[in-house]
Amino acid sequence: MTLLTLCVLFSSIAFYAYVISYFISPHMKNEFKRFNLEKLGLLTIILEFIGATGLLIGLHYNLILIVASLGITLLMLCGVLVRIKLKDSIWVSLPALFFMLLNLYIFLVAINYL
Repeated sequence: MTLLTLCVLFSSIAFYAYVISYFISPHMKNEFKRFNLEKLGLLTIILEFIGATGLLIGLHYNLILIVASLGITLLMLCGVLVRIKLKDSIWVSLPALFFMLLNLYIFLVAINYL
């Protein structure tokens, strides 16, 4: 198993976990309220689900991997920017930053396979 495959599996499983937690735990919905982005919560979760699915499909179709990893990178960049705007601590911002960088890595490796 390659490092790319491990990164894709880790990222996709984590995003599926985020999607599930949005529906079973009030914490995720409360975070969107705190961000004053309550109306974008469901859209964000749908994009995370599509991105996670795209990462997995992308293991077989490189173009889909490129699009999915870029999409998640941009989504997490928005998450980092929101946390900066709210002056959240680095510790609270770390997951968004980590997944942004992880998916940026996936994207950069995937475009090298073109």
